[in-house]
Amino acid sequence: MGRNYFHLHLVSDATGETLIAASRAAAAQYQGVTSIEHVYPLIRSKVQLDRIIQEIEAAPGIVLFTLVDIEHSEYLERACEEIGCPALSVLTPILGLFQSYLGTASTARPGAQHMLNADYFRRIDALNFTMMMDDGQATENIEQADVVLLGVSRTSKTPTSIYLANRGIKTANVPLVPHVPLPAILDHLTKPLIVGLIASAERIIQIRQNRLLALNAEYETPYVDRTAVIEELADSRRLFARKGWPMIDVSKRSIEETAAAIIDLYKEHRMKFITQA
Repeated sequence: MGRNYFHLHLVSDATGETLIAASRAAAAQYQGVTSIEHVYPLIRSKVQLDRIIQEIEAAPGIVLFTLVDIEHSEYLERACEEIGCPALSVLTPILGLFQSYLGTASTARPGAQHMLNADYFRRIDALNFTMMMDDGQATENIEQADVVLLGVSRTSKTPTSIYLANRGIKTANVPLVPHVPLPAILDHLTKPLIVGLIASAERIIQIRQNRLLALNAEYETPYVDRTAVIEELADSRRLFARKGWPMIDVSKRSIEETAAAIIDLYKEHRMKFITQA
């Protein structure tokens, strides 16, 4: 391949859990190659697909999807063919096998694998909230979050947030940007658990360089300058220590491992919050 990463676009009309699990199982077989995940859940319209297609054009790679609407599947497949990206409907071969064995066609029902119970709606609500609160957006609603993740660029805030949302945890994430003050509301939050994500300078620089390469951007920028990155990370560590916010080093952790650590912290935080209330 000539590089140690590739873009992986996961398009789903449900939560995307099926795609995430299947793609990570496959990607784990290729040591030394990192997949940069782009997860697009709850895709139910061509307008949404058009936005995704633009993302795929900007960062070409493998496209996996679970769209039971045939029209939407064909629309995405045609677009990927024009772009030159391989695309695969993960459910199609499985549905074909079921149909040949059962002797009847399936009924297209997006997200039908999820029971419509209270837990399902809680997870969908968490996912919608998390997408709304991604990358420092809508901070006026941040008190409604269960968890708030902070970290410099490329510390896996968004994928970790989506993973937590799939577990029913409303998650907001706020980037730490040099010389940009944090939202003042963070100092007054009472309900959410605030967690700082950190990583080694080497990991951050590598991911940022890959990002710039994918965007055909210039390398001569403080964004990938080693001294600047080290300073960013040092500032974030000092901030988390000063505020008493727990820190998690994501350098050698998978998204699942990072999320598991956050969930443990959240359980402790929630018990304290309930006791104090």
